[in-house]
Amino acid sequence: MAAPRSVSAAFQEYLQHLGLQDFPCGLGSWNKSRLHGRRNPRLEEAVPPGEESPEALLELLRDPHSPWALPPECSPLDRLLREVAVLAPELLRGPRIFQLVKSLRLLDKGVEEVDEGLLRFQQLEELILSANHISRVNSAHLPRTLKVLELCYNAVGDLQDLCARPPPQLQHLGLGYNRLCGPSQEKHLTVDFWPNLISLDLSFNNLTDLPGLVSQLSTLQNLHILLLQGNPLALTPTYRGFLVDSLPKLFILDDIHIWPEEREQFHGLARQPELIRSEARVVVSIGELKGLPNPEAFQQLEVGSEGPVITYSYYVTYEFAEGEELEDRGSPEGIKIHQSPTVATLDVDSSAQDTGETKNHQEPAATEEPKTHSAKVFATPGQPWADTIDCSYRKEHIDKDLVGLKSYLEAGTIVSVVEEKVLSWPVDADAEENAVTNKKKGQELKKNSAKKKKKQQQPCEFRSDPPIQSTLGTMRVTLETLLATEDLVATVCDFGILIPEKPPVVEEKEVKKGKGKSKKPKAEKESKASQKSETSSKGKGKNKETAEVEEGQELQPVPLTVQFQMQLLRWPLAASTQSQENGAVGNTR
Repeated sequence: MAAPRSVSAAFQEYLQHLGLQDFPCGLGSWNKSRLHGRRNPRLEEAVPPGEESPEALLELLRDPHSPWALPPECSPLDRLLREVAVLAPELLRGPRIFQLVKSLRLLDKGVEEVDEGLLRFQQLEELILSANHISRVNSAHLPRTLKVLELCYNAVGDLQDLCARPPPQLQHLGLGYNRLCGPSQEKHLTVDFWPNLISLDLSFNNLTDLPGLVSQLSTLQNLHILLLQGNPLALTPTYRGFLVDSLPKLFILDDIHIWPEEREQFHGLARQPELIRSEARVVVSIGELKGLPNPEAFQQLEVGSEGPVITYSYYVTYEFAEGEELEDRGSPEGIKIHQSPTVATLDVDSSAQDTGETKNHQEPAATEEPKTHSAKVFATPGQPWADTIDCSYRKEHIDKDLVGLKSYLEAGTIVSVVEEKVLSWPVDADAEENAVTNKKKGQELKKNSAKKKKKQQQPCEFRSDPPIQSTLGTMRVTLETLLATEDLVATVCDFGILIPEKPPVVEEKEVKKGKGKSKKPKAEKESKASQKSETSSKGKGKNKETAEVEEGQELQPVPLTVQFQMQLLRWPLAASTQSQENGAVGNTR
């Protein structure tokens, strides 16, 4: 098994990449007389042929058009070591090179271990090891001169080793985007370990105990900058207000300055522990749904057909993290409800009914694998077709599983538009009438005539098939901004333009059968045909004009869109909704 990659190994590779022994740096034919003490470097005329002056060599490093120039994004240490390699390359030999380094940046170098070799950097003040694979840090291997330690984007899950013998002069500690979780880590964030700490970054970990963390951070008298966004505890409504009121010496929280007005707004909140609940309140709102093709426009209706009655309804679904739920305010439960849908009759082959497969549509859903999380599917009430369907849906969720909610927000939610189709078939009552015996013919004739009259008066009964759902569009909505300082995600989900499926063409035999059932006298048909010809001849010119206008003004297809909004309630907005709750309960009492 290979040894873990250390900081010392990454530093040696970094020196090789700088090329400190290659022209114009290091020792070579271009500067051998000067470095061997055979001439005075201050005398320009003393430069032998074939050699370069220090100024000329430095110009090759600094000129942006030079092939030996460093890229503009290089660090100050890169430039310093290259220039020292030109002026005094002997200083880079052996342990003397470590005395020159005050700031060391090793980003994304595959470092796994902070080894003992780091103690050779006796002048080191800034150590940045972000975006590596470090899981533990032995504080005994850190230089005592260190003032800045940045370990963001690593795999640190325990602070015990880091706090065993931490650098006493450390002013900034960066632990964002790691794996810190549980109350066991909070005890290491006190003045006993970090007496001079000014800035602390704990963002995007899995810390959940806000009161416990604040009780430890309150001992850091010099702490002025704090980052906690992205933790599950930051999803609670009173998160920011509780921190602002509990840490009076804090100047910046989550990259937002704390002004006196904000302190006054949250004054006294820290003394109300009953308001500090470990739960998040999220409101989901769904507005207008547009771009649905009219189902009646693509149906071939045949007079006298015995096909089923087809009803359509439409609703929007979305996923939400599985947790405790609060009763809705302003809209009914998100279930698939069949409400006064569009009605039409259509000849349908029952053996070839829609199986609920997705119709042709664009699917801009993310292709990357989202993080695993458990979620429930909620739906707006079903509504009949319209050019614009106003869902007017609002649901407030209360989730006490803050870690699961964080995973859900990182993965995003899936929003879908679903069409529900129900086929209703008329119930045939002729079989029951044929079962009647013919023992008494005279009495049966009277009874049959009475039954026919009652049958004409009674409405037709229908038998409904199970509903058929078809997903018209699916899209993933990103919610990661709710983990930072944003409280609202409002977007219009665009599913593209739908291409409805055309119904099957009715065959001529079926048409003839329908005509045979409803035969009329020849005279009536001729009279109706003559009336139609007269009316058509009168309006023939107008029909041509209107047809041309309709062809010229053909409407462009509208994409299928739905308004979606998710809001994370914060104090005092959450407090106002809570007071409205309590007031409503009092009124009912």
